[in-house]
Amino acid sequence: MKNVENIEKTTMETITIPREEYDKLIAQNLEMQKQIKWLMETIKLKNNKIFGSSSEKTNKEESDQLSIFNEAETESDLKVKEPELEEVKAHYRKKRTKKDRLPEDLPVEEIEYTLPEEEQICPNCDEKLHVIGKETVREELKIIPAKAVIVRHVRFSYACRNCEKTNTEVPVIKAPVPNAVIKGGFAAPETVAYIITQKYLMDIPLYRQENDFKRKDILLSRQTMCNWIIKASQMWLQPIYDKLHERLVSSEAIHADETILQVLKEPGKKPQSKSYMWLYRTGQYEEHQIALYKYERSRSTKHAEKFLRGFSGYLHCDGYQGYKKIENAIIVQCFAHARRKFDEALKCLKEDERKTSKSMIGFEYCNKLFEIERNIKELSPEEKFKKRQELSKPILDEFLTWLKSLNPAKQSHLGNAVSYTLNAWDNLNNYMLDGRLNISNNSAEHLAKSFAVCRKNFLFSNTPKGADSSALSMSIVETSKINKIDPFEYLTYIFKNAPQLDLSKEENIEKLLPEAFKNEKKKDS
Repeated sequence: MKNVENIEKTTMETITIPREEYDKLIAQNLEMQKQIKWLMETIKLKNNKIFGSSSEKTNKEESDQLSIFNEAETESDLKVKEPELEEVKAHYRKKRTKKDRLPEDLPVEEIEYTLPEEEQICPNCDEKLHVIGKETVREELKIIPAKAVIVRHVRFSYACRNCEKTNTEVPVIKAPVPNAVIKGGFAAPETVAYIITQKYLMDIPLYRQENDFKRKDILLSRQTMCNWIIKASQMWLQPIYDKLHERLVSSEAIHADETILQVLKEPGKKPQSKSYMWLYRTGQYEEHQIALYKYERSRSTKHAEKFLRGFSGYLHCDGYQGYKKIENAIIVQCFAHARRKFDEALKCLKEDERKTSKSMIGFEYCNKLFEIERNIKELSPEEKFKKRQELSKPILDEFLTWLKSLNPAKQSHLGNAVSYTLNAWDNLNNYMLDGRLNISNNSAEHLAKSFAVCRKNFLFSNTPKGADSSALSMSIVETSKINKIDPFEYLTYIFKNAPQLDLSKEENIEKLLPEAFKNEKKKDS
């Protein structure tokens, strides 16, 4: 009991400390509260990234609370017909639109149904019936699974009968045979093209392809497939890649980004260390649409500087400082990253706090700018430039004034969003300089996402050679996609024709570029 009394007396005791020390404790307490708030926000944001939606779309109910743009009826259109409704038990819903569509140039296989000869007799007079018409009862989509065949190349030899009789030497002439895609191997051009598109387009790793071949009684090891990809890439895709690279750096607008890659057997590095896949893409208005990947050991600025040597123009990118060191490049920083900062600040708040928060106002400023871009996307670059000056510039000016009026806590997600946007403001606004530029770097980020999905399936590259071949293969696949040509057909075209050409000559490489393939397709059709 005495101990308890002593504790109570100690608790009630008033301790006198100097004012300076008291103020210091108060400051420390406030700083700790800020840190706790920051950590709680960070935990909430991390949980949202793991368990929540990745979409940055604003909740309609929350967005409608704001009136900073005075758009009470902007989404109203009285000329639009009311949607048709279909009854579903006790409630109604909007009629679904059909999204299934088949290409018009699919080959058609007709199955005709006729009466047997003995049944073509009139039931009234027993005379023979004749055809008076036919009708299509239904059409079906028939899928024919991939099949494997052996292509046996048989060469004929020729000799002269007269020389056999009259000369001591008889010339033997052999029919020419096209070179193989893999010298000494048994892979056809279609096989290598199929394996590459399965891995880098359909994201099917080699071990799963191996199992799929095994189901067809074809024992084709992943090591063999990997060797084919590396050899075909180095011999036939590398010269095409180099020519595309030359074109890319001569363009006026480029999108750039990078993503991590793990390479297990990289000299001088641990297997757990990070390497990088850099990616570059031409702007949407460039004559030649090109997408290139480049494997590098690190994220050092020197890699971007080396790859973009000779480039002079607009460079779309994120906030990575390395891009800003590239000579003759006007940085066009991605506005989507600024918007994402405000979205993250929003997700740290409680739902009932979001509607009137400063984070929501900043987020809506960004949304308005993106909405303008959606509305003018079909316009010419010249018209886009004029519309941006008319519609976007006033919003940007108002946004900047609003940002400068704030004084958020630096150690907060709103403070992070405001600081990021103000520090990058000039680069974020550079998309206003030319109608050919984009407000975001999404086209490059889509390339990064394509590789990330592929990487998720094959996890890592075993060697630097494998990483290089992945970069080459994905470059051709993605360049095919943005040129609206089939990657499998284009790769097959390359692997059939490249071995027959001297690729030290530039005119021969040009015969293998996407536009050459398109021209060949037009001739055949």
